[in-house]
Amino acid sequence: MPALFQPLKLRSLELQHRGWVSPMCQYSCSPDAAPGLPNDWHLMHLGSFAAGGAALILTEAAAVNAEGRISPRDAGLYNDEQAEAWQRITSFVHKHGAAEAKIGAQLAHAGRKASTYWPFSGQRGSVPESDGGWTTVGPSPLAFDGYAEPAGMSEDQINGVVADFAAAAVRAVDAGFDTLEVHGAHGYLLHQFQSPLANTRTDAWGGDETGRNRLMLAVIDAVRDAIPESMPLLLRISATDWAEGGIDIEASVRLVEQAAEHGVDLVDVSSGGAVAHQQIKPGPGYQTGFSARIRREAGVPTGTVGLLTSAGQAEHALATGQADGVFIARAALRDPHWWLRAAFELGHDISWPPQYERALPRHAF
Repeated sequence: MPALFQPLKLRSLELQHRGWVSPMCQYSCSPDAAPGLPNDWHLMHLGSFAAGGAALILTEAAAVNAEGRISPRDAGLYNDEQAEAWQRITSFVHKHGAAEAKIGAQLAHAGRKASTYWPFSGQRGSVPESDGGWTTVGPSPLAFDGYAEPAGMSEDQINGVVADFAAAAVRAVDAGFDTLEVHGAHGYLLHQFQSPLANTRTDAWGGDETGRNRLMLAVIDAVRDAIPESMPLLLRISATDWAEGGIDIEASVRLVEQAAEHGVDLVDVSSGGAVAHQQIKPGPGYQTGFSARIRREAGVPTGTVGLLTSAGQAEHALATGQADGVFIARAALRDPHWWLRAAFELGHDISWPPQYERALPRHAF
């Protein structure tokens, strides 16, 4: 059996294979009547991956409070109406998943990168309050390049965010999600606290590595305590800031070792996003080495992501021990049935939705 199609168990969650959907913001919620509310677009978007054979689907970043949204059109999990809308989507995925699909919510707070225009708005930078924006917050009053300066967070605000993550986790469980991922990457709030390029605090939430990691671990503790013991908890990190003076892979290994002690079951390894002057060196599989090192040195299961577009690439990453799962993003947007195609290319049989079985002959692709 190809490595890509071997099952994986995380706590009580049984995944039929190791080909998964990476979180991808859709910027498709209404910013007016019911901000943060997922809708038919999200049902179609995520449901198509379930029908296409994905074993695990992660939602886009779901903000844990209103000011944590990346843009006014981003999804949330900070009220019951949003949770009810997500439940409609989780039910669809569970009912129609070709590979007994499971679905996880990514819980997030954008921090100083919140209140921005969505990519296809025709505008860039921070959204002013006059256009539906809001004052952003961060560990320190340091702006991300081209964005508005955030307000440095008080102790009460920090503790409030921790509580918001826990409350969102409870809603996610009630909405029928199978797992949760804490978003600690890409220059959003938890990563901002972790990175010395964004956190210049001198109190217990900053300073040395222990202080800068404190919020990440506090959120992990709060979420772990809010969900069933049987439910696995995922963590997305940026393994490196790709910038001098920022987080490096050695610091990430140390963070993951601690995160595992606090109840994280798998680390979704990405990179970058803390600063605009990062010097990323992209290419096919350019992040798999980070995943491999964290997996090897921290002894924690990992998922890898980033310019992995073919079944062969995914199979190689898994067969060579670089990760325990592969997250697909842009390739899945191009082909929502990527996993059915991958199984065909690797000579493996996978269940198809009965509505699509007429396409099963070998000439289907």
